[in-house]
Amino acid sequence: MSKKIAVLAGGNSEERLISLESGQYVFNALKLLKYDAELIDPKTDDLYQLKKFDAAFICLHGKNGEDGKIQSFLELIKVPYTGSNPQASMLSMNKVLSKLVWLKHQLLTPQYEIIQKDSSYEDIVIKIDSPFVVKPSSSGSSFGISLVKSKAQFELAILEASKYDSLVIAEQYIKGREFTVSILDEQPLGVIEIIPKNEFYDYDAKYISDETTFLQPKDLSQDQLKNLYDSAIKAFSSIGCRGWGRVDFIMDSKASFYLIEINTVPGMTGHSLFPLSAKNAGLSFEQVVKRILNLIE
Repeated sequence: MSKKIAVLAGGNSEERLISLESGQYVFNALKLLKYDAELIDPKTDDLYQLKKFDAAFICLHGKNGEDGKIQSFLELIKVPYTGSNPQASMLSMNKVLSKLVWLKHQLLTPQYEIIQKDSSYEDIVIKIDSPFVVKPSSSGSSFGISLVKSKAQFELAILEASKYDSLVIAEQYIKGREFTVSILDEQPLGVIEIIPKNEFYDYDAKYISDETTFLQPKDLSQDQLKNLYDSAIKAFSSIGCRGWGRVDFIMDSKASFYLIEINTVPGMTGHSLFPLSAKNAGLSFEQVVKRILNLIE
């Protein structure tokens, strides 16, 4: 008898629509693989029914999906699940906490300041220079992120970021090339360069614009690739992540790779970066889904 797998998708975060799409792709793959799969939406379905499943494939992006809450619930009801444990999920989702871990492990990440009620534009410029990025500490898909070049933009950026989290940070703006490294079973699947037409890879560039380009970089040396992969694995393991995920970087003009964030539940849609990395590594979508499922402890 085939395993009964719950595909968790939807939820109530800002990334609900993307999550539903990821879940549908994973559900279709599981059906092709002859699993007894069912789509479960935490926003509308009773989660206690998950007790009747052999495992859960988490496709919930953002809050309540990547922050450790659903993982904690699944551990409570003793249902195995894909991806990282509650603590690693929570650390990865919180940009301040993940930066503290990376700095402890001497990994390079942009400077940052927590924005307080009395923080001024001038204070931030003195500490981390201008322009800088303002972002919610815990949010995904580039929601609430602004590039700030003036005092007026600073005040608007705080209002925008505060819609998504009460903790808001200002982060050093690293101008350079954007890369992402997908990780499966603690091994890099390869690197993809993201070339947005916008000033940075924001929500529009990720999900709306047809002008964002994704390619395998041909000009990185073997030493640079090794450095990138080593940094990705170290960033992933230092947080305590497991199974699968994606690590995002920006490379500056001096070819230094700055850690931006870890995605513990990457997108699994037809245009997502994780499946694209897998495809570049010679793995079909169905093969990747099966391998992720097989990594459940």
